[in-house]
Amino acid sequence: MAATPRPPMLVVSMLAAMAGIAVLQQLPELPSARVPLLCLLAALILCGLARRMQERFVWLPWLLAAALLGFGWAAWRAQLRLAEALPPAWEGRELWLTGRVDALPQPLLGQGGAPGWRFAFALEQVVDPQNPEGARPPMPARLLLSAYAQAGQVLPEWVPGERWRVLATLRRPHGQANPHGFDYELWLFEQDLRATGQLRRWTRLEEARGWNGLIDRWRQQLRRAIRQRIDDPGLAGVLVALSLGEQTAITRADWNLFRDTGTSHLMAISGVHITMFAWGAGLLVGRLWRFGAGSCLWLPAPLAARWAGVAAALLYALFSGFSVPAQRTVWMLLALALLRQAGLAWPWPLALLASAGAVLLLDPWALCQPGFWLSFAAVALLMAGGDAGRGFWPRLGAALRSQWIATLGLAPLTLVFFQQLSLVGLAANLLAIPLVSLLITPLALAGALLPELWSLAAWLLQGLLAYLRALAALPSAVWSVAVAPLWAQAAGLLGAVLLVLPLPWRLRLLAAPLLVPLLWPALPRPAPGQFELLAADVGQGSAVLLRTRRHALLYDAGPQYTPVSDAGQRVLLPLLRALGQRELDLLLLSHRDQDHVGGAAALLAGLPVRGLLSSLEPGHALLAGATPASTCERGQRWVWDGVAFEILHPRAADLARRGTSKPNALSCVLLVRAADGAGALLTGDIEAAQEQDLAPPPVDLLMAPHHGSKTSSSAPLLAAAAPRLVFVQAGYRNRFGHPAPAVLARYQAAGVPVLQSVACGALHWRSDTRAAACEREQRRRYWRDRPAPDLDGPAGPPEPDQGF
Repeated sequence: MAATPRPPMLVVSMLAAMAGIAVLQQLPELPSARVPLLCLLAALILCGLARRMQERFVWLPWLLAAALLGFGWAAWRAQLRLAEALPPAWEGRELWLTGRVDALPQPLLGQGGAPGWRFAFALEQVVDPQNPEGARPPMPARLLLSAYAQAGQVLPEWVPGERWRVLATLRRPHGQANPHGFDYELWLFEQDLRATGQLRRWTRLEEARGWNGLIDRWRQQLRRAIRQRIDDPGLAGVLVALSLGEQTAITRADWNLFRDTGTSHLMAISGVHITMFAWGAGLLVGRLWRFGAGSCLWLPAPLAARWAGVAAALLYALFSGFSVPAQRTVWMLLALALLRQAGLAWPWPLALLASAGAVLLLDPWALCQPGFWLSFAAVALLMAGGDAGRGFWPRLGAALRSQWIATLGLAPLTLVFFQQLSLVGLAANLLAIPLVSLLITPLALAGALLPELWSLAAWLLQGLLAYLRALAALPSAVWSVAVAPLWAQAAGLLGAVLLVLPLPWRLRLLAAPLLVPLLWPALPRPAPGQFELLAADVGQGSAVLLRTRRHALLYDAGPQYTPVSDAGQRVLLPLLRALGQRELDLLLLSHRDQDHVGGAAALLAGLPVRGLLSSLEPGHALLAGATPASTCERGQRWVWDGVAFEILHPRAADLARRGTSKPNALSCVLLVRAADGAGALLTGDIEAAQEQDLAPPPVDLLMAPHHGSKTSSSAPLLAAAAPRLVFVQAGYRNRFGHPAPAVLARYQAAGVPVLQSVACGALHWRSDTRAAACEREQRRRYWRDRPAPDLDGPAGPPEPDQGF
């Protein structure tokens, strides 16, 4: 019997190199600049050692060498990117910048609905207005700039390739840090955008011309043409996303629909679209190539079709903006084509592994993105489906089987990354995949040559959306689970592999016990008589989750960032799903200010809320829903699982003056006390006058009133509450200057430590241990910002949307 061939050493080494890259991405700090060189030298020594070892042990030094090379390569790439940082001394200062628009600008809405634009900017020159003749400060090569229209102002339509001179206020990349939340800083890091900024003034220096930004200018013209042709903004946005890769064009309502039906992977330029386009181009070129006898003698038709497909994938990816997911697909197809060209007839698992390794060599941060794992897992599942056979019915059966295998196999991975699964996803994708991939997307692309086709694509898309809305309206269309422990995630993924592989059923049944810990994870909750507090990082606003053994209360719902984005949908709903919190017993809104109630509407629409307690005036829009609502008033008390809750403010007399009092003066103040006496005081935006009337008992944890404003945190409050720890929820370099230096000095003089969400991220606190933990410290990564807790001034409003 012939010996089974061993996997090629190159592929096994690639797997070890990927492991080295993965280790680097988990580090809280980068190693020293000498480590990449040391890794290279150690790898060379190991390779030399392998030449002198016995054959049966030669694989060990090879694998160690590959792991060291992967680690060193990723470390070197990260060091180069981290070196392009905005110096903290230049943050928040106005600078004159000269450069080019480096990508397709994205329209957006700012605070108050002000129209604006966001675009990448290739920096050429920096001038400090305060010292024009001074030395140029070190600056990143690429920036992410935003411009918003002021009152009565009309913004220019920024064109890729144009040169501009702009006055901008810059700041370092900084995003919100919440458990299982979107890592905005990683997104900026992977896109090589090492600073962000807002424009104050601008002057066009040179029109776009030549090759600079040519493809993006074509894309901009097509975007404008689609929006002019299609009246419905939602349909136009989806067609723009499918043809040009501009995901921000899709409305929030449509994104929610695609997410709930499991079709969001189709609504942008993804690996499926690029692969289908490459396959179609290769098939067409191969057919045409065979008509010329001379062409086949010069280059065989299969070879021409293969490289035509790769070229088509590259062109399509460039036309769609060459986003990181599109790049990964191109590199994967190129790697597979090179393997075939070299005559290496590897089994598909090894070929796919080699292509994944090639992707990581070009983009070491791809491992941190769910799209990387979902893309390669989907391709692997489809390849494992086997040959479709010949004839219509065998191919139809194979297509349905592949769809079923992909849906079932990707379900655990989807739960790991997104904590929810569409139970109608199979029915949705059976229609959506062929319709979007074979009809709507090609029509959207062909509309560049024949604009009438956009109308046909919009008509088909309208029918698809109606079908998806009907599916999403079904009971239990979406199933959400909490984030499972790492061991449960690993067991669930192994169970999924066993379930879809062509194995005997007695082996497949082993998948059931492996999947249970992922599908129904054990949720840690406080003991009876204890509570836990999570102060979410929502920017300039407040949102605090309190949980007892069987109950949950959310104090405030964070701010509204833009007319189409708020903390409820961006931060709180994903956070609650990740924690396994399927409902809220009480939503307590301290007062009517938008930085406290901006996300409430999304929360009330997104999950069951049993009760609403607030100081909102009668007739407020948030009180018009079906949730039972009542007014907070001093003296209200209740007990959950042995934990006591009490409202300390406002009084009935304060509520009677609701029409003339400032909203801050009506803030609901909540005292929470565990059975052993550990307590927390949540204060909303009360000011010194209300603090003097509060008379709270001593507590362990205090929310700094009014985000640390100089009008609050008075000496009488500190003397009465005598907190052991204070936390401040405020935005990074917010325009209000919260927390005020005088307030921080007051806490320092009292010997009370202060934790700020800017430097801490989300705050975790437990009554049983009376210990606090910061999200930024618990999950530190080398690319994450570590801002000083006492920033020296505002830098304008934050970026309105960090969802991407």
